[in-house]
Amino acid sequence: MIRKNAWKSYTDSQKQELNTINEKYKACLNAGKTERECVKLAVKMLEEKGYQSLETYKTANNKLKTGDKIYAVCMEKSIAAFQIGKEPLENGMNILGAHIDSPRIDVKQNPLYENEELAYLDTHYYGGIKKYQWVTLPLALHGVVAKKDGTVVEISLGEKEDDPVFVVTDLLIHLAGKQMEKKASAVVEGEKLDLLFGSCPVEETPDLDTEEKETVKENVLQLLNEYYDVEEEDFVSAELEIVPAGKARDCGIDRSMILSYGQDDRVCAFTSLFAMLDVEETERTACCILVDKEEIGSVGATGMHSRFFENVIAELVTLESSESDLKVRRALQNSCMLSSDVSAAYDPMYAEAFEKRSSAFFAKGLVFNKFTGARGKSGSNDANAEYLAKIRQVMDAGEVAYQFAELGKVDEGGGGTIAYIMANYGMQVIDSGVAVLSMHAPWEVTSKADVYEAYRGYKSFLIKM
Repeated sequence: MIRKNAWKSYTDSQKQELNTINEKYKACLNAGKTERECVKLAVKMLEEKGYQSLETYKTANNKLKTGDKIYAVCMEKSIAAFQIGKEPLENGMNILGAHIDSPRIDVKQNPLYENEELAYLDTHYYGGIKKYQWVTLPLALHGVVAKKDGTVVEISLGEKEDDPVFVVTDLLIHLAGKQMEKKASAVVEGEKLDLLFGSCPVEETPDLDTEEKETVKENVLQLLNEYYDVEEEDFVSAELEIVPAGKARDCGIDRSMILSYGQDDRVCAFTSLFAMLDVEETERTACCILVDKEEIGSVGATGMHSRFFENVIAELVTLESSESDLKVRRALQNSCMLSSDVSAAYDPMYAEAFEKRSSAFFAKGLVFNKFTGARGKSGSNDANAEYLAKIRQVMDAGEVAYQFAELGKVDEGGGGTIAYIMANYGMQVIDSGVAVLSMHAPWEVTSKADVYEAYRGYKSFLIKM
């Protein structure tokens, strides 16, 4: 089944809209490099469009009505937004779901140490990464430090032009004979991903025993206290993430692509959010849920396996009519969902890993995966044929460019999304998303055409499904 390159069909007005969407998308990538930053940004954008928090509705005991716009946040790291449709909730919703966590390096809880007058932060990588890709890159530090008095200090260091950046060092090629003989998975070990954090000793004072003290570490602690009012013990209650420093950039001499950190899966998350914000009145309730922890199995209170989403639906059902477990179950079972996560773009440089007839290609539009999983479809949601037919009808009605694909060769590997979790409710779910080159690398590549078609496809789904 041949799909045309979307660039060939765009009118001048569509190209202008494409550029507007992509500029907005790049700005969101720059502002949202962690799940907390993504949620904070989403709340700002939602409130600008008239959305109110669920807590506001509960406090006022407002009854839901058609057109109401509501959002709920879970621990500052997941968010669900709803635009109430004409039909009752128990008839089901049209749901866009994506994740906002990305592979990265996390700072441990007792991280700061000195070794040979160099200060380091001890780390633990998060999600599936090729560890050797993360050395010798300029890195930034993002996150929060929660103090015992209840204050939360936000940290973002390494993104501004005059900020310092950080680095994980690598062994020089002149001494790397044994290292180069190792397998790629072992050439850089996890415990060697510690962040180089400082090298200058503290200034000597009469009350400082420089013979006993770790003076470089002491200087770092003094700077942290001066700039952020943070002490060493505060690391215990901190969430600090190490990400590539730098902004999203146009890629290619024709500026047809985007190079950025975190496009898995923020390319689906932000385009879903854009679609949600641009939807007017709908028959069924429209929903966009952006969640945490997908890269490590969707676990924890902020992952899709938690009861957060189900609990929010229960609150909405109560506000709409009355408390009813049966109506909550009906609302979930009667829903339709696009589980939006990135797909592997066909890479001619590594053609041996792909089965070309079943691959996703740049500029061919929104990607649908009937199933994901690994090898024998292990761990996948496998969408049924009737739902696929309806998806085709909706996309064609919206004149959306789209394609169907699998994730590489059958025996080569695989991956998963949050689709199977939502399918447990009995709802109709299919995987969809944007094709990405260099997925899970510090810098990933997408096609601007596919970003645009994802936005158009998600909007069409919310309105027409």
